[in-house]
Amino acid sequence: MVTAPGRAHRAVIRRPRPAGRTRRSTVRWALVLADLLGLTTAAASAYLLTHGGVGFDPLLLALPAWGVLAGFYGLYKRDRVGADNATLDEVWPIFNCVTVASFAVFAMVQAVGPSRLHGGRVVAFWALASVAIPAYRSIARTLLRRQLALKQRAVVVGAGLVGQEIARKVLRQPSYGLDLVGFVDPNPLQLHDELQHLPVLGSTDDLAELLVTNDIDHVVLAFTADHQAGLDVVRVCNEMGVQVDIVPRLFEVVGSRAAVYSLEGTPLLGLTPPVLGASHRFAKRAMDVMGAIFGLVVLSPLFLACAIAIRLNSDGPVFFRQVRIGRGQKPFTIVKFRTMVADAEERKAEVAHLNAHFGLGDDRMFKIPDDPRQTSVGRFLRKYSIDEFPQLWNVLCGQMSLVGPRPLIPHEHQFVNDWGLRRLDLTPGLTGLWQVCGRSDVTFSQMLVLDYLYVTNWSLWGDIKLILRTVPALMGKTRGAM
Repeated sequence: MVTAPGRAHRAVIRRPRPAGRTRRSTVRWALVLADLLGLTTAAASAYLLTHGGVGFDPLLLALPAWGVLAGFYGLYKRDRVGADNATLDEVWPIFNCVTVASFAVFAMVQAVGPSRLHGGRVVAFWALASVAIPAYRSIARTLLRRQLALKQRAVVVGAGLVGQEIARKVLRQPSYGLDLVGFVDPNPLQLHDELQHLPVLGSTDDLAELLVTNDIDHVVLAFTADHQAGLDVVRVCNEMGVQVDIVPRLFEVVGSRAAVYSLEGTPLLGLTPPVLGASHRFAKRAMDVMGAIFGLVVLSPLFLACAIAIRLNSDGPVFFRQVRIGRGQKPFTIVKFRTMVADAEERKAEVAHLNAHFGLGDDRMFKIPDDPRQTSVGRFLRKYSIDEFPQLWNVLCGQMSLVGPRPLIPHEHQFVNDWGLRRLDLTPGLTGLWQVCGRSDVTFSQMLVLDYLYVTNWSLWGDIKLILRTVPALMGKTRGAM
């Protein structure tokens, strides 16, 4: 190991790591089983739908073909229960892999015996497998995340502001699959109240020994004051077979568009300038209109039931209207189901001390998790965000989008300036990164960063993924299962 001048060379402690390998292999084999179930389900369903005759089903040849192609497309590289949204990210490579496998099997069978397999049956298999494989993978990952034995014991290197923020996010979301053991930092800051139970295990100089002693499988490197110490952390983890995730120094602006390039062996992180052209806006608006119309029609019985319940439960109007700031800083009136007593605004000063954002150290937003001004019906509506559904009308009118930055009231908007105003390059949304990343747990500053990343990394597929991630987030289910 190359060391900095004056830094003593420390031998890396090597030892077999059966626990980590067992976890990784278990997840990998679970994904293999999910793929085989998906392919078999698709082949059997296509066989039944097209009355495919008797004898050996040629579509089963897709199984060995899949084994080769899946490795080529990297579908088993995400072989750990991680913090990412793996299955949704795999939809496109799975689609490509199924397409190639279907065509390869069809071409091979046609070359040997043209009467054995017709095109309609292949199309049915292709369509069914494209849906079944991601579905089975999602189920497999959800089941695996519930197994404590498969959680990875983790430490955060760096107990500064960034490291502590990473630790809080891990603790709030068990779905990340990480069992946080503590911090590694020679000069830690005072730990946040939420993190007081986590020990500072020692210095980065003792990392190898700490990994062995605490049976660590996963390290998150969230900055160190010493550049050489950061290099040593990565090298030690590599030598010991420990997964290491590195928080980039410019994480506030590094989004999904970032790509890694190489300049004669030196890695460069490329950030493509955001382009929000007319075609992008048209595609987003088309999805909004179709989604809003579908939602308003399908949810109309629920709307009627909510309106009746609100009127029977308390005095006051069915709907709550409030001014928000929209795209281009233009105000509009948002529509929601009323969840509080009629004089809630007049009583706001009485409950100001309950604002959850006081505890988060950023009180520019006002949010009370168990607001005493809520009605009994309103409490239920808020729990599942049903009170937000009337905003589909705002979406249809073009004032809001299905996915977008958080719509702020004028009082909150006055604190937004400079780069933060980029958040209003796109229309505010019913859901967004701020919704799936913590809702009321997200501070004002964090919300601005999330909205900036959303706008500067926008894609239609990204919107679809956020919509799909919103459903389990609202229902209180394990996030990241998809």
